[in-house]
Amino acid sequence: MGVRVLCLRHAESENVVAQVAGALPSAELTPKGRAQAAGAAERLAGEGVTRIYVSTAVRARQTAGIIAQALGVREVVALGELVEFGIGRLEGTGDPAVRARTAEVLRSWVVEGRLGEAVADGETGHAVVTRMAAAFASIAAARPSTTTAHPSETAAHPSTTTALPGETAALVGHVGSLTAGLSVLCRGLGERVWGAPLPHAVPFPVEWGGRSWRCASWPALRQDR
Repeated sequence: MGVRVLCLRHAESENVVAQVAGALPSAELTPKGRAQAAGAAERLAGEGVTRIYVSTAVRARQTAGIIAQALGVREVVALGELVEFGIGRLEGTGDPAVRARTAEVLRSWVVEGRLGEAVADGETGHAVVTRMAAAFASIAAARPSTTTAHPSETAAHPSTTTALPGETAALVGHVGSLTAGLSVLCRGLGERVWGAPLPHAVPFPVEWGGRSWRCASWPALRQDR
């Protein structure tokens, strides 16, 4: 049996509201974001989620913590490969030109497949896709490689358990790295989803069938095809 991963972008965070660009790992959820995370937990109730994989960024871990507590999930596995893509020396800027360039670079990766592009001295698409593929490969192989946290927002300790084939997991990541990674892992996804950015805290299924990943839906599209 394969593995079903219910992926979602983290809930609304301070960096989004402030319209600043970059990976910004220390940005926290807003009050609205905490409510969105609780809403995501309601959507995931009854899905049989046995563990949650999460970016190491604070906003992602806070989202996962709220979901884990609501669902009673004790296995929260933090994977550094799932972080948002970095833009180097321009991290944290609110310059609209930098945000426009960031969107342009992401489009070049997702739609045109030009993975050598980068924002300033930040990550290339090759680097982002490689680490995202590694994260999903570890999930498919049921060999999480970093840390496991109890359903809180800060605690962490080494993982001592493994996933089971056929299980359902949740994954909390970021709009840019998830879109870039899945556009390569799920064939045919790229151009179809451009212009439909992932909304905050809305789960969607990505399935491993044993040979490849399949992304049958995208939450921002009105009609998947």
